[in-house]
Amino acid sequence: MTMSLTGNWNYPTAIRFGAGRLSELGEACKQAGMSNPLLVTDPGLAALPMVADAVAAVEGAGLTIKVFSDIKGNPTSDNVEAGCAAFKAGGHDGVIAFGGGSALDAGKAIAFQAGQTRPLWDFEDVGDNWARADADAIAPNICVATTAGTGSDVGRAAVITDAERHVKKVIFHPKMMPTVTIADPALTLGLPPHVTAATGMDALAHNLEAYCAPFYHPFAKGVALEGMILVKDWLPTAVKDGSNLEARSHVMAAAMAGATAFQRGLGGIHALAHPLGALYDAHHGLLNAVLMPYVLAANRSAIEGELTDLARALDVPGHSPEGLIQWVLDLRKEVGIPHTLADMDIPADDAAKIGAMAIEDPTAGGNPIPFTADQYAALFLDAHGGRLEF
Repeated sequence: MTMSLTGNWNYPTAIRFGAGRLSELGEACKQAGMSNPLLVTDPGLAALPMVADAVAAVEGAGLTIKVFSDIKGNPTSDNVEAGCAAFKAGGHDGVIAFGGGSALDAGKAIAFQAGQTRPLWDFEDVGDNWARADADAIAPNICVATTAGTGSDVGRAAVITDAERHVKKVIFHPKMMPTVTIADPALTLGLPPHVTAATGMDALAHNLEAYCAPFYHPFAKGVALEGMILVKDWLPTAVKDGSNLEARSHVMAAAMAGATAFQRGLGGIHALAHPLGALYDAHHGLLNAVLMPYVLAANRSAIEGELTDLARALDVPGHSPEGLIQWVLDLRKEVGIPHTLADMDIPADDAAKIGAMAIEDPTAGGNPIPFTADQYAALFLDAHGGRLEF
């Protein structure tokens, strides 16, 4: 029996999933209480027909809309500040975050911050900083993803770069969760293979780290498992045949599964990827993909059981931790991911600084082993030089 790849989901929020559902954007704005949204996207997407289609869908519903696209690949606090100024100047009452993870994070941060009186960094995801926010002043947001990786379209946080300190910070608030998410896999059909691969491996990293995190959240663990099955079964096809809508749909679902699952926690992959992205402005999903097997091997002693169970569930050869790590290596090779950080032209001379930044990253708390700064520095150097034993 062929399963219909469409549905109306309410976990973790209202999700309109299926090809062609961008046409429902105007209706979704009304559902979220918006009459004059600001569409936040990146400069490249702003010039593409899909953004024009989104604007037309909103205007066709009788609403007004403007576009803001001053967003970097790793969005900064300056981008958020400029977006807040545009939000206020236009008298907007909500945000449509449209694009890959960068635009989604920036858009959610703008909707959150535009009504606040405290600076953005006062709401960094540390302790109960989120409670400092004026919850009533947070504007609603709708997310429309154009890549299948970050899952930011179903998340309650945004990763923003502090450009002055060259560090990525997580801004969190429960009301940053999109009121409505439109998940239209047709929007990903134009993604080139290398972007499909990097973002798809990002989805795998989210699901994998959530599955291995040392916290109790069985719902999230189950979602993570299904997300990894979808990546295994469909990412290679999506990379090889970008016009395959079935593959695109399943990988988009896997990306949302990852962000839903990582409520359980992330770990060392992200603890290293965040400082590397902040220091070198490198693609987050590609960093996760390169770092993945090295961090898995380093964590192996603490997650032997999880890796064995996962190897069985994914039916990888050997049904063992070694088989699972080898599957990751084989998948990376199949979809064109480089093996080392050196292959990404990242220098090796800041290992100590990267290790120190990694232990300060909030995702480090979810790693199965509480690595020290020196251990993270050594792990970075292993990933840089391709030293991997498992």
